[in-house]
Amino acid sequence: MSQNICPECSKELDWDGQYYCADCQLHYKKHAFCPDCDVELEKLQACGAESYFCNASCNELKSKSRARFEFKKVD
Repeated sequence: MSQNICPECSKELDWDGQYYCADCQLHYKKHAFCPDCDVELEKLQACGAESYFCNASCNELKSKSRARFEFKKVD
């Protein structure tokens, strides 16, 4: 099951180059937050792999499965 749910209407988001809710007619950006210090994580991508790094007090890689994700409206 997808975890890409619209924060406004709770329906699944589509992908059109960005996350998009057809019901709300809004685009969203997905943000990852550190599970330990709650600071936004830096997304690292290489060779098809996706990792997250905490630049705050943790200063270490974080597992995607532990990260907290939020969708924010694109202006």
